Amino acid sequence: MAASDRISAELWDEFHAAVNMTSRELQEWLSTTAAHEETEELPDRAGPRTGRRVLEILGKRRTDLTEDDVAVMRRVCGVVRSQRDPDMEPTAGGADWRHGLMNIGHDPLKPA
Repeated sequence: MAASDRISAELWDEFHAAVNMTSRELQEWLSTTAAHEETEELPDRAGPRTGRRVLEILGKRRTDLTEDDVAVMRRVCGVVRSQRDPDMEPTAGGADWRHGLMNIGHDPLKPA
């Protein structure tokens, strides 16, 4: 049974609601956070591993997902769920908190 057979429509929808940054926004964010005065990561290595995995998943169709993709999707949904109110209204918080969520594709200041 393929991973796409086991992924529920609910997880697919929850992931795409939790990851409210576009692929372009996430790529730019990961590239910006990986840039330092003396070095800059290659685009495919920029940012935290989970953020790069989210970026890969956003570029896939549901039928192309792997078991690892599904695990990443569940983990990202769990993190966003645990750190956000259920209504997902834009919320200001500390910079570290916001940046941590943005590293996985969720901007808490972005309207739903």
